[in-house]
Amino acid sequence: MKVTVIGAGNVGATCANEIINKDLVNELVLVDINEGMVQGKALDLWQTSSILQFDTRVRGVTNDYAATAGSEVIVITSGLPRKPGMSRNDLIATNAKIVKDVTKKAIVHSPQAKIIVVSNPLDVMTYAAYLAANEVVPKRSNEIFGMAGILDTARYKAFIAEELEMSPKSIHAILMGGHGDTMVPLPRYTSVASIPVRELIDEDVLQSIIERTKSGGGEIVKLMGTSAWYAPGAAAAQMVEAIVKDSRRIFPVCAHLNGEYGLEDIYLGVPVILGKKGIEKIIELDLNKEEKELLYGSARSVKEVMIILDDMNLFDQKYGRLNPVPKV
Repeated sequence: MKVTVIGAGNVGATCANEIINKDLVNELVLVDINEGMVQGKALDLWQTSSILQFDTRVRGVTNDYAATAGSEVIVITSGLPRKPGMSRNDLIATNAKIVKDVTKKAIVHSPQAKIIVVSNPLDVMTYAAYLAANEVVPKRSNEIFGMAGILDTARYKAFIAEELEMSPKSIHAILMGGHGDTMVPLPRYTSVASIPVRELIDEDVLQSIIERTKSGGGEIVKLMGTSAWYAPGAAAAQMVEAIVKDSRRIFPVCAHLNGEYGLEDIYLGVPVILGKKGIEKIIELDLNKEEKELLYGSARSVKEVMIILDDMNLFDQKYGRLNPVPKV
């Protein structure tokens, strides 16, 4: 079994490292445009095999998509990282062209692959990958999805664990909506060892944690001058593991909605069952009015960016203008 990671930057290399340390597959191919760097990183990773005790062969290639043939999963991390003062929307023009190019090149050699998109702005880049793949081979929407909710939920859990001074392993939570400032953490579905979080944290403190979660990526950009990579890489690897092992785990994933939650023709973060076939089921939570308003507000924000992509006329198909977001 083979997995391909496209983009050998910080996120891609971290994702590759997490995958091989889990010893999930026979081969991992790391693809990048940077000659020498990608081969060097792959060699460095492979040389940890006897230390970390894994058998996954690691290979680095420069734009050689034939080497990725037969991949079970393709992880796309290619694109420019976000810089200080730059919104995710600023990245759309450049990164959409990159995602289109690498998706079309990869899918030719692995038409059955499940595609995980990590490139930013996440929701619209997942949409871009879906449109690009379908220009080459027919791909069902459950086979192309984005990594966002796992990362956002991880940040949410980390901040709660920090406040309560306890292990994050005891915290269970769900988060929905777009990957960005309009994401929707759901306190009603957040618990600590089955105890509702609101019984342990005051409401004002909880709301400050929610706001910090929404700007979690921006906080790291301000501190480091570039986007995060450890947590995003680990989150993408966790999705790969669920697919390869067919573990059918429930994760918040950027998925194509076709009527779920009253939304159509939009990629948005929702809880799903993730397994060998990709998204095997979208779980529809019984949201209250306030939660629906937040979700629909996030959906409108994502839809606006999808329309921006449509207006660039990069793809044969357009879905962004169809089926406006309903009102609560």
